[in-house]
Amino acid sequence: MTNINGKVALITGASSGIGAAAALKLAAAGVKVGIAARRIDRLEALKADITKAGGEAFVIDMDVVDPASVEAGVEKLIDAYGSIDVLFNNAGLMPLSDVDQLKTSEWHRMVDVNVKGLLNTTAAVLPQMIAQHSGHIFNTSSIAGRKVFKGLSVYCATKHAVTAFSDGLRMEVGQKHNIRVTCIQPGAVTTELYDQITDAGYRQQMEDLTKQMTFLQGADIADTILFALQAPAHVNVAELFVLPIDQGW
Repeated sequence: MTNINGKVALITGASSGIGAAAALKLAAAGVKVGIAARRIDRLEALKADITKAGGEAFVIDMDVVDPASVEAGVEKLIDAYGSIDVLFNNAGLMPLSDVDQLKTSEWHRMVDVNVKGLLNTTAAVLPQMIAQHSGHIFNTSSIAGRKVFKGLSVYCATKHAVTAFSDGLRMEVGQKHNIRVTCIQPGAVTTELYDQITDAGYRQQMEDLTKQMTFLQGADIADTILFALQAPAHVNVAELFVLPIDQGW
C-alpha cells in the first residue's frame, strides 16, 4: 500500500459534508490537510477537531469560482507545507428545478462552481504535481454523472462534465506525469446540498426520500478516498461508484 503519512492534501468544499469528513479521515491517517471553503468559522471548528485528534490542518479562505482566490490559496498551502500531493475537488451545488422554471441564476452558479471551480483548482495545483512528478487528483462527480434525473438537468450536465474531464485528465497526465486521477460517483449522501433547493416540490421530494432509504454518510465516501489513495503506486482506482444499499437506480 502507498504510505500517505506526511502527504499534503487540498480539499475544497471542506466546511461540511463529504469534504469535512474527508479532512477528518485523511488527517487521522497522517495527511496534512488544507481545508478550503468560504465559511471560515466552519473551517476553524473543523481544524480544532482535527488538531484535538492529533492531526494537522491549514485553513484556506477560498472561492473556487475566483481563479485569483484559488491561486492564492494554493500558494499559501505550498508555503505552509512545501507541496500538494492530493487534490480533492469536492466543492459543488445542487439546487433542483425543472428547466421550464427558468432558474437561470441557479444554472449559472452550478456551472461556475461544479465545472469552472473544479477547472480552476486543477489548473492551480497541476504545476506543483507536474514539477514533483507525482500526485493524486480526486473529482467528485455523482450518480448524476452517469444517469439523468428529472429536476436535475443542469446538475447532471455539470456532473457529466466532471466525469468526462476526469477521464481526459487521466489520459493526459497519468502516465506522462505520474499523476493518478480518481472520479468519485456517490449516490444519495446525507449532505447540505439539499438545503440549496429553492423549489418547494423538489425539496419535499428529497425530504421524503430520506425517509425511504438509508443515505450514505460523508464518512462512507471518505473511506473510499482513503482506499484509492492508499492503493499501490502502480494502481489507479479510476472510478468509484458508491450507492446506498437501498438505492437501486
